[in-house]
Amino acid sequence: MKHISLLTALLLPLFLCAQSVNDYTKFVNPFIGTQTDETGALSGSTFPGATMPQGMVQLSPETEQMVTWDPCSGYDYNKDVIYGFTHTHLSGTGCTDLIDVSLMPVSTNVTSAQLKAANFGQHYSHDKESAKPGYYQVLLKESGVNVELSATVRTGVHRYTFPAGQPQCIVLDMDRGTFRGEAYYSKRRTYDVIQSQIRIVDDHTVEGYRVITGWAKLRKIYFRAEFSRPISTHLLMNGSLDVGNSDVVNGRTLRAALGFNPADGQELIVKVAISPVDIEGARKNMEAEASSWVFDNYVQSAHDTWQRELDRIDIEGTDEQKTIFYTGLYHVLMQPNTMSDVDGRYMTTNFEIAQMPAGQTYHSTFSLWDTFRAAHPLYTMLVPSVAAQFVRDMILHHKTYGYLPIWDLWGQDNYCMIGNHAIPVLADAILAELPGIDVEEAYKAMVESSTRSHYNSPFEIWEKYGYMPQTLQDESVSITMEQSFDDACVAAVAKKLGRMDDYERFYKRSLFYRNLFDVETGFFRPKDENGAWIDGFDPLSYEQPCFVEGNAWQYMWFVPQDPQGLIDLFGGKKEFLKKLDENFSLTATSGEVNGNASGFIGQYAHGNEPSHHTVYLYNYAGRPERTQELVEQVRSEFYRATPCGYAGNDDCGQMSAWYIFSALGFYPFHAGSAEYVIGTPLFTKAVLHLENGNDFVISAPNKTPERIHVKSVKLNGQPLKELCITNQQIMAGGKLEFVMK
Repeated sequence: MKHISLLTALLLPLFLCAQSVNDYTKFVNPFIGTQTDETGALSGSTFPGATMPQGMVQLSPETEQMVTWDPCSGYDYNKDVIYGFTHTHLSGTGCTDLIDVSLMPVSTNVTSAQLKAANFGQHYSHDKESAKPGYYQVLLKESGVNVELSATVRTGVHRYTFPAGQPQCIVLDMDRGTFRGEAYYSKRRTYDVIQSQIRIVDDHTVEGYRVITGWAKLRKIYFRAEFSRPISTHLLMNGSLDVGNSDVVNGRTLRAALGFNPADGQELIVKVAISPVDIEGARKNMEAEASSWVFDNYVQSAHDTWQRELDRIDIEGTDEQKTIFYTGLYHVLMQPNTMSDVDGRYMTTNFEIAQMPAGQTYHSTFSLWDTFRAAHPLYTMLVPSVAAQFVRDMILHHKTYGYLPIWDLWGQDNYCMIGNHAIPVLADAILAELPGIDVEEAYKAMVESSTRSHYNSPFEIWEKYGYMPQTLQDESVSITMEQSFDDACVAAVAKKLGRMDDYERFYKRSLFYRNLFDVETGFFRPKDENGAWIDGFDPLSYEQPCFVEGNAWQYMWFVPQDPQGLIDLFGGKKEFLKKLDENFSLTATSGEVNGNASGFIGQYAHGNEPSHHTVYLYNYAGRPERTQELVEQVRSEFYRATPCGYAGNDDCGQMSAWYIFSALGFYPFHAGSAEYVIGTPLFTKAVLHLENGNDFVISAPNKTPERIHVKSVKLNGQPLKELCITNQQIMAGGKLEFVMK
């Protein structure tokens, strides 16, 4: 990030004025991605509430009586009722979890019957709602309460302004959670509260916890809530049981109604610190991060933190372009999330409490099947110090779990999706020569995670057959394609480290994808253990058990480690281009389209990750102008500065990261290689302010909306020999200049 030295104190006012001109937080619209489109198709499934970069807390409203996978975030812009404000959320994931510690202010004296019914939903309208980084506000119609939310890393901060003279009550619900959507499952709970507690500590403080199983199989969350005014009355309930005057309640369906005296004032501040470790952790988090009762100070601190993060990139573009771009950067940097307390304690994958070294933070929420493609490479380029922490934390996961994370949530692996795509994240870091990582430990974790068999990675079968037979391993074609890619990443690191025996082994495995290519049909398709093609193959169908969230058209291009090898399978560039053109023009379907597939250009589905690199394939077949046209089409058709702004789930920032890279003019086609393939820039100028103090300038002075084709590219005044740049070249600083035609 750039640093501006102040020569004298007299320059401070001028500096502050200059900074305000470049306040990029004003271009962040947290509502982008919160709305489904007119057809009901998925949007980003993001949330508009308050959070910090890599924050443990995501404080946001629930518009769903039952939170389902769509939207997984709990907020749908199309809805007009809010049921509570909870402190943890996922952003854009395909499954849902978290939704912890719900508060709801009401201007009534809550009865036992009302608390048992637990229906405190209130209407709202978007003209009385607003959001910006670190701040959310809404006026609740029935109660007339104005709700404002902010956050530190581990604490949610609420400011409630009640109508004058009306009763004041806050409902605390420890039983809110997630449900399956009707599209795929019956309407039923998918979480189970094993045990929970609410305890009135004193007239200003409530503490508690819940142990819950859901997508993350065993999850503990502890909280400490402090109130700026004394609690005048309280009602605690376990299911249908009113526990009377007790100051503590234990059970599985816990709620509390906390009353406050209106004579003490209309404004009430509530601070809620959380911890994945214990109550003491929540107390320490509160003390370290949220000692003040001045709500506006938290809003300002969140703004300043987000401004520093967004200021890593300066762009010259329209307000609409800036809104899409900086909102995307905001969405990327929200996660992975902090999962250790301020004292460094965290829960390991084997449910033990471990201690990070002083000043270090442990992270979770690794949606790796999605984020390895562009979100993690963006961290490697823009925030290498944090990217190195992610690598360290994945290695710690490996040490207790036996292999690298698949999909790590709240410190536990939920084992969602296929492959082991922590491997390309580690490879990218090593090949980029990222400072602060233990290369030997990272390499050991990569090798062991590629040789220890587990749920969808039976490596004995893999090396015996040279592919995954569908008769022995479900989702066999998708796994074969993705495992070949992971093996290529291990091979590249082995070669860099001089481990040539390993290199030969994993390079050979990286070519296993070829063994499922059917020359007659021109597709990758499933085989049995005898090498025979399995009957009933339909390249358009999403219902075939050999693919994951895609069809044969979408998976046929997933060979980013070996594009020339893929071209050769088709018999050369001419036949390859013919098939690739058909991919972007064929609109036929066969049966139902998978719910994750959206944002179509022919069979290309930008709304889901397997397609994301495909528009860049034309570069490797001698037609970069077609790549440039498709990049522009995707940018303009599938990204908008509106609540319905994404073509599919944002998936912890991957959808956003595609846009950021592709707007800058390059993309990590082979994620894990620390290299980027050239596309077409969106802006006349963009400046990356790198952590090492260097600036990398991307210039396209004659760029116009009509000029999308690239005539030439120079790096530091010299023509690029290939349509590729490396992470090291960017880190060195300098200038990448595009001439458009």
